[in-house]
Amino acid sequence: MLPPSNHDAREQWEDREPADHATGQTVNQATEPDQRVTQTRVRLRIPKTYHQEPVISRLVSHYGIIVNITAAILGANARDDGWFDLELRGRVPQINSALTYLNELDLEVWNSPDSEDDGW
Repeated sequence: MLPPSNHDAREQWEDREPADHATGQTVNQATEPDQRVTQTRVRLRIPKTYHQEPVISRLVSHYGIIVNITAAILGANARDDGWFDLELRGRVPQINSALTYLNELDLEVWNSPDSEDDGW
């Protein structure tokens, strides 16, 4: 038997009921409208002073969102700022908290919500 493809694994991950990141309990999206899963796109500039910081990794580990890097521009030998186009997927409060974190780091962030996929 062949192992499942990455596409199959991603569908299983995305189809599962969202969990509260702090408690691990599943969330009923029908009764808690703010708990619906949504997606937004952002463009992010990470200055070279943050190159040793796991900025994008923290979006996953601290805020429980799914991050897809759709494009990136990095200078040779990482001497310059990095630019990233990200798709952020999660519950509305998770995404809001993640965006607040990026703003608190004083990073340049441009939101570009996709009105077909987002409720924003």
